[in-house]
Amino acid sequence: MHTDVTSTTTPSDELTHVTDRLREFLDTNPYAEASGSGDRMVSPDPFTGLELPRFAKNTPADIEKAYATARIAADAWAARSPEHRARVLLRLHSALRRHEDLLLDIIQYETGKARIHAYDEILDTYNVCRHYGVTAPARLRPERRRGAVPVLTRTEVTRTPLGVVGFITPWNYPLTLGATDLLAALVAGNAVVHKPDSQTTLTAIIMRRLAIACGLPAEVWQLVPGPSSEVGPALMSGADGISFTGSTAAGRSIAAEAASRLLPTALELGGKNPMLILSDADLPSAVDGAVRGCFSSAGQLCLSIERIYVHEDLYPEFCAHFAEATRNLELSPDYSYGPGMGSLAGPKQLARVSEHVEQARASGAQVIAGGSPVPKLGPYFYLPTVLTDVTEEAELFAEETFGPVVAVYPVASDAEAIKRANASEYGLNASVYSQSRGRETARQLESGMVNVNEAYVAAWGSIDSPAGGVKASGMGHRHGVEGLYQFMHTHNIAEQNLVPIAPFGPLDQSRFARTLTTAFEVMRALRMK
Repeated sequence: MHTDVTSTTTPSDELTHVTDRLREFLDTNPYAEASGSGDRMVSPDPFTGLELPRFAKNTPADIEKAYATARIAADAWAARSPEHRARVLLRLHSALRRHEDLLLDIIQYETGKARIHAYDEILDTYNVCRHYGVTAPARLRPERRRGAVPVLTRTEVTRTPLGVVGFITPWNYPLTLGATDLLAALVAGNAVVHKPDSQTTLTAIIMRRLAIACGLPAEVWQLVPGPSSEVGPALMSGADGISFTGSTAAGRSIAAEAASRLLPTALELGGKNPMLILSDADLPSAVDGAVRGCFSSAGQLCLSIERIYVHEDLYPEFCAHFAEATRNLELSPDYSYGPGMGSLAGPKQLARVSEHVEQARASGAQVIAGGSPVPKLGPYFYLPTVLTDVTEEAELFAEETFGPVVAVYPVASDAEAIKRANASEYGLNASVYSQSRGRETARQLESGMVNVNEAYVAAWGSIDSPAGGVKASGMGHRHGVEGLYQFMHTHNIAEQNLVPIAPFGPLDQSRFARTLTTAFEVMRALRMK
C-alpha cells in the first residue's frame, strides 16, 4: 500500500546539526515504510524550525487496505503460542540495546527533548519488553477458578485477542506512548493498525523495523500516519478495539464513537497534576523532585506536575530553592547527555506556553524563575518557569499548559492541600512529599497514580501495576495484567459433572432448595470462596 517516496525523502545534507548515525538512517528512506497514497506531510525540526518533508499521507482507502491485511495476519499471529509471541519481545529488548544511541537520536530529532529525557523512553521500553516477555505466557494460559458447586463444577477462564486494535498515539513520548504502548496488544495475539503522530513517525518506523527483525510478522503492525481529521473515522470504523492517548476533548469524541459500537476502549487523556509538599517533607528531596516532575521533556509529559501545594511553614524556603534550581537548568539543542532541558516540540506548544504565562502575569501572578522564550538556542525554546500568586482568573490555574510551567501555592494544612489537589476535573498523576504521612495522604487523592517522595517515575515504572487516570483523565490502563487483558475477550467456561444444579432424581424442588441452602451455609461457615 505504500508509495515510493525515494525522490522526496528528508534532505539529510540540510541537517547539519544531527549525528552521522541519524543522517545515515535518514538516507535509508524510512518514510517509505509508513507512506500512503496522499499528499506529502511537512513539519518542523524542533531544534531548528526547518520545515522538512515527511511521509505521504495515508487516506481512508489506505487504511481500509491496512485493516484487510492486518486481519488476515492476525489469525496466524493469534494461533502462535504465547511463548512464541513473548520471545519476540525478549529479542526486541536485546535489539533495543544494540540500537539505543540511534533511537535516542531519533527521539530527540522528532521531539526536541533533552537526551536524558529521551532515555526515559528507552528505559520504559526495556521495562515493558522484559515484563510482558517474561509474564505474558503464564498470564495467557487458561486459569482455573472455583466452580459453582465444589468438585462438581469445573470452571476455567480463557482469553482470546480482540482481533485488530487501532492505536492513535501522540507526539510527546513517541516511543513510550507510541511504539512501546502497543506491545501488550501484540503479545496478547492482536494485530495493530497504528496511527503515530505525524511529527514523530520515525520512532514508530524504527521500532517496527526492529520488531520485524526479531520475528514479528510485518503485516501484524500496520503504520498509517496522517491527519486525524482525515484518517480518524476510517481508523475507528475498522477496529475491534481502540487505544488513544491525547487530549481530553479528543478522547471524549472517540469514547462516544466507540460506545456506539461497544468497542473495547483504552484512553489516557489530559492532566493537571498536583504535588503536595507536607510540613514534614525533606526539602532538598522535594525541590529535586519538583524540578524533574515539572521540567522533564520541557513539561510536555502527561504526568508532569503543574500545581505544587506547599505547607506554609516551608513555602518561602521551598520557593527560593526551587526557583534557584530551575534557573540553574541548562538548556541546549545537543545530541548528547548533559543538558537539563530541551526544546518545546513546535510552534503550537510555544504559543500555548507563552499565552498561559502572559495571561497569568496579567492576572497578577509573579514569575520567580523563567517566563520567556530563548530564541538564541532555537525557535521553540522556553525557559522553565515558576509562578506564584496565581489567581483563579489565570487560564493555567485549572487548564493543562503542557509545557515547562508550574504554579506554587501555600497551604495551611494537609487537609487543605488534599482538598485543593482534588479540586480538578483531572486525575492522572499526583505526588506527595512527606517523611511520615505520604501513603496516608496518597490514599485520599483522586488520581489514578500517586507517587510518594517521587514525582512520577515510581508509579509509572512499577510495570506490574496498572497505569491510568480517573475522572477526565481517561479510562482503562496500560501496564500490568490490566494492560494485557484490556486487549482481550474473556470467556468463562464451566463444566458440570455427575449431577445438574437443579432438582433431579430423589430431590424434588423443595428438597433441592433445602439441600442447597444447607450446603451454602456450610460453605459460609468454612469461609469457602
